[in-house]
Amino acid sequence: MAFKGRKAVDPHVVLAEVVNTKRVTPNMMRVTLGGDGLAQLTPAGYDQWFRLFLPRAGQDMLRLPTRTSGLWYAEYLTTPKARRPWVRNYTVRAARPDLNEIDVDFVLHAGDGDMSEGAVEHSVEHVVEHVSGPGAGFAQAAEHGMRVGILDQGVTYNPRHPHDWTLLVTDESGLPAVAGICESLPDDARGIAVIEVPTAGDKQEFRTPSGVEVRWVVRSDGNAHTVPGQAALAELQVLDLARYGTEVYAFAVGESSLATGARRHLVNERGVPKSHVDFVGYWRHGRSSPG
Repeated sequence: MAFKGRKAVDPHVVLAEVVNTKRVTPNMMRVTLGGDGLAQLTPAGYDQWFRLFLPRAGQDMLRLPTRTSGLWYAEYLTTPKARRPWVRNYTVRAARPDLNEIDVDFVLHAGDGDMSEGAVEHSVEHVVEHVSGPGAGFAQAAEHGMRVGILDQGVTYNPRHPHDWTLLVTDESGLPAVAGICESLPDDARGIAVIEVPTAGDKQEFRTPSGVEVRWVVRSDGNAHTVPGQAALAELQVLDLARYGTEVYAFAVGESSLATGARRHLVNERGVPKSHVDFVGYWRHGRSSPG
């Protein structure tokens, strides 16, 4: 049976607008979205994700689907392409329901593409977007008042068995998700988060329980063809997992080969039950995002 996360609470397609932007690290841009429509978004913490609808160049208005179930996509496809918005998946990095605001972090990559971050269904992968692509292009050009659409999709992080520690593995595309998970874990949680970033300047500070170690892996080695996620996978392969506990819940997200490689290693080499490992490929190195 395919892995399913926790569904969104009463999802609606809502309008939001840009409130602020901030370059948080050399390769990460934070966009704050706000508006009365976000009062209909129920903050869930962890790696809560959503569909982000962005206008295409030349569109005079943002045409959003009215359906909120899986039928939204069928409705979307019936709209002529020239009038369809772009749709990408992103993570709620932080929510301030008292202000009807959320923060969304966008990866801005200078190599062969820019990565859309955020949780997605297990059967769907994020793929590389070029710097001029919809997500990165929006983040770089975002101005106060620009409008977007949002459809909440729920939470992917979803342990379904007793466990005494948590293992998180990601590249920079999953950094917003892993940071949100760490901030949502209970104070007595134990474990480790292995996070690969392009440069040392891309490390971020965020709240973690005292028993959760954050291990940063810096990828910068002068090789533009290095596949993101492989350094994190190598770090996972040499970890002494026994020091953290006996029953683990593992969650690996990011570039497709990192997510699948982490699961394969944990199950085949470490003897972790398949049901104790969830993995999601957000994107695939060397592939362009569909229009």
